[in-house]
Amino acid sequence: MATDTAQMLHDKAAALADAAKDLADIAQGLATQAGSIAGAAAHGASGGAIDPFVFEFALFILAVFVGYFVVWAVTPALHTPLMSVTNAISSVIVVGALLAIGVDATTAGEDGALPARLFGLGALILASVNIFGGFLVTQRMLAMYKKKG
Repeated sequence: MATDTAQMLHDKAAALADAAKDLADIAQGLATQAGSIAGAAAHGASGGAIDPFVFEFALFILAVFVGYFVVWAVTPALHTPLMSVTNAISSVIVVGALLAIGVDATTAGEDGALPARLFGLGALILASVNIFGGFLVTQRMLAMYKKKG
């Protein structure tokens, strides 16, 4: 009985996490388009006084704050499925970081190879910490639901 209920709750949480991921992907696409349009509009309306990069960077900072408050409001029941999605995204970042580390001077030019490798190494380290930390937090979360004794 308890196993069926737990499985049902797990399935519902996984479905909600998938729906949230799909909505987040759509929102990111719309935000990127809106940021580019707004940056170009601000650049044009100000006669070139506002650099589009500065405008898009301000939108990025705003997105960081909004993202923080959205993630902070996630209920504990959805934590584990969302952490799984985060680990999947971080694994994609690891693949990109490995590609950046493996860039050779013929592809990026002599001046571009070293910065690409350094940024790739930084991305690899940060994504790895995120993945392993996510696994540790998920294991701790799941341990809370195990029966003691």
